[in-house]
Amino acid sequence: MQAKLLFLHALSPLHAGTGQGVDAIDLPIARERATALPFVPGSTLKGVARDNLKGENADLIKRVFGPDTANASDHASSVQFSDARLVLFPVRSLYGVFAWATSPYLLHRLVRDITDAAVTDAPANIPLVAATNQGYVVNEDSQIVQGGNIYLEDLDITATPKAEATQWASWLAQRIFADDNAWQGELQKRFCILHDDTLNFLLQTATEITARIRLEADKKTVVDGALWYEESLPTESVLSGLVIANEVRAKPSDVFDLIGKLNSKTIQVGGKATIGRGLVRMHITGGK
Repeated sequence: MQAKLLFLHALSPLHAGTGQGVDAIDLPIARERATALPFVPGSTLKGVARDNLKGENADLIKRVFGPDTANASDHASSVQFSDARLVLFPVRSLYGVFAWATSPYLLHRLVRDITDAAVTDAPANIPLVAATNQGYVVNEDSQIVQGGNIYLEDLDITATPKAEATQWASWLAQRIFADDNAWQGELQKRFCILHDDTLNFLLQTATEITARIRLEADKKTVVDGALWYEESLPTESVLSGLVIANEVRAKPSDVFDLIGKLNSKTIQVGGKATIGRGLVRMHITGGK
């Protein structure tokens, strides 16, 4: 088995839903049961990848993904996609427009994938954030810092420059924006590491909620009962997972050559495609 890291950068609000409502939200995003962290299912990513590779070598697609038939589930494929889990959450900021926020727990989960993908150049340390009103930034002149604080939504957080924050911001920027120095700089100016509880609070209160309606075709008035609320991950969210190659019908090198054709491409993931939701850029990196 060989693996590579996969990053998804949301270019528009991303709705990977559960199909059932929770409380006041009719169409919530998918969240892990224990942690409540948002994710995009690996099955979704696999289907999207196959669909976007149409036009490539048909025999190779069949060997990598399995046959495109009614009983395709009877055939093992040579590629697996893990769930893509949140790494960076964009949060409205009083200064600098928005911050890219992460937490020690999210970074620890990322390190597990980094290890599985045999990536050896990742930062060695993850800083512990001692209190919910504290956070780490790259430096005191970061775009989101004002007077020694960062102001995210309704939270005032003491901002402390930290070497580990600089290292992680630089490492992530180089992989998410590999060919774009300007955006690498933007990420580093907006990067912050928050306490796990603080980020969890923001994930419960700062996702994007949109009210939707359905109109009568002739009258252009709202159909009775046709008002619902959808939840999405905001634009600029970043998720990560693994692309795993197993030598079932194709060599790992052939698997990664095929999947690599999606690298830095804009694709559509999740629901609400007809209204522009779910546009993401895929970045594949690392591996043996």
